[in-house]
Amino acid sequence: MINDSTICSESTSDPAHSEDRVTVKLRVVNLIGVITPFAGVIVAIVLLWDIAFTWIDLLLLLGMYLITATGITIGYHRLFTHRSFKTPKAIEVMLSIMGSMAAEGPVLQWVAQHRMHHQHSDGDHDPHSPHGHGTGIRQSIKGMWHAHMGWFIYKQPRNLEKYVKDLRKQRVLVFTSKLFPVWVLAGLVLPAILGGLFTWSWTGALWGFIWGGLVRVFLVHHVTWSVNSVCHIWGTRPYNSHDESRNNPIVGVLALGEGWHNNHHAFPTSARHGLRWWQLDISYIIIYAMSKVGLASDLRIPSKERVLAKRVIKESN
Repeated sequence: MINDSTICSESTSDPAHSEDRVTVKLRVVNLIGVITPFAGVIVAIVLLWDIAFTWIDLLLLLGMYLITATGITIGYHRLFTHRSFKTPKAIEVMLSIMGSMAAEGPVLQWVAQHRMHHQHSDGDHDPHSPHGHGTGIRQSIKGMWHAHMGWFIYKQPRNLEKYVKDLRKQRVLVFTSKLFPVWVLAGLVLPAILGGLFTWSWTGALWGFIWGGLVRVFLVHHVTWSVNSVCHIWGTRPYNSHDESRNNPIVGVLALGEGWHNNHHAFPTSARHGLRWWQLDISYIIIYAMSKVGLASDLRIPSKERVLAKRVIKESN
């Protein structure tokens, strides 16, 4: 494993840690851009209930969401990117496949970009920061688009290979990463098969493919990307992290704990992102449960002393 300072240290760009980086225009643009797609899905579900959306489709949507989202949050992020815990090789392979079914890119590419993000968080070389694009309406839209999904479409940054030299030594993981298109296809076919079996009909298979496959991919992408955009614009910053990372409780719940983003940037290698008892972190709950049955070990959690040392001290007037 390569040094923590290379892959998951605090931002080296050290942007100004102040509210004026986040303009009202950027907040409004981000809010509209994030809420609108969610609202569209909810309206579609309500209008299509018992017509093209049933309890079976809901179970397939939620089940596939949980499987693929944890593949990202537990596998791609906390295990492969930050090495915040250890797990047997068989579980590593399973998590890499689950994360691949989320259709967010091969595991090695995803990890490289995220390590690059931590090294340059909200700086000039951050691959998906909403900041640094200007303060006008047009610039705010550009920043929100870039942070939320533009970075995913654009040409990949150069020199990503240097961020995954450690993972390149794991032949099984490299092989799994190369089979990314196969796992994406499997993530679409599986809910179709289950939908067909549960209803014993081709129509059930079609709706399983749509809701458990296509719509699920859309929602996982949208929630995951909200960590890049929303959690660098909306929320609180209780810890010194030298960037604009923020804790957002809504994203914290929807993204299975990833929305406690300021916590994460302050303590990148921690397996637990929800550091307070009330900060729901479903991904850590699963990791903790895995540790109790021998499927996870060496969980990295910051000490109380480290947590207190990084608390932002608010000056009294």
